[in-house]
Amino acid sequence: MTTPTMLVTGASDGIGAQTALQLARGGAQVLVHARSEAKARDTVQRLTAEGAPAGALRAVWGDLASLKQVRDLAAQVRSAAPALTALVNNAGVFMNTSERTADGFEMTVGVNHLAPVLLTHELLPALEASGHGRVVNVSSVAHSRGRVDLADVPVPRRFDGYTAYASSKLMNVLFTHELARRLGARPVATFALHPGVITTKLLRTGFGMAGADVASGARTSVFCTTAPGLEARSGAYFSDAREVPCAPHANDPALERALYEKSCQLVGCAPLG
Repeated sequence: MTTPTMLVTGASDGIGAQTALQLARGGAQVLVHARSEAKARDTVQRLTAEGAPAGALRAVWGDLASLKQVRDLAAQVRSAAPALTALVNNAGVFMNTSERTADGFEMTVGVNHLAPVLLTHELLPALEASGHGRVVNVSSVAHSRGRVDLADVPVPRRFDGYTAYASSKLMNVLFTHELARRLGARPVATFALHPGVITTKLLRTGFGMAGADVASGARTSVFCTTAPGLEARSGAYFSDAREVPCAPHANDPALERALYEKSCQLVGCAPLG
């Protein structure tokens, strides 16, 4: 049986690190992503010391605030895994002040939404080659408070940190729905999820609070990545390792289509037909 190979973005700490560790312990080869080569390699060493099987982890890197580096990351992944079993779009930021990516996007939407859109499209051939690929988008219950005005993508007319974050998490769910529709008969499924209120750097810096441990925060990501028989539920939203309803306003086919097409245009990838 072929060993599954999976990519976890933002795996240098928090939920991403625990997701990579749990997937490796479960028998997967895991590509561990961090912003820089040094951080990615340090993470591989640390997670191996924490119990990942020897040789189960491989470092990949790229700053998701740069479309060029997203493409470079995808090239690394395709070289390491021509057949990729899963992409876990876990990396995310919460910005207290308005900043721009290398491409001029507001940082929150650039890293949390547009980078995953581009990375997913860049890796679709590898995901299809596995015969049963999965794209797992780590959203948040905060999506329920998000609103998406296409005129504010990729730079909002007024910036508020929480509003930008919640909107980006809603974009994750909208993207998941549209991607599921457009994948059609391709052998790739996609899911969005809420990991729980977890004690991570993002929660501390963005919200000034603590939550549950990061090991429990990885649970739903690991479930969506590995649980058998989920393919028929492509496009679904999960929390606590079970399918749950997303916010009602996250089910808007017209907005999903328009956001997807604008996002593809912004990052320079061809929309799926």
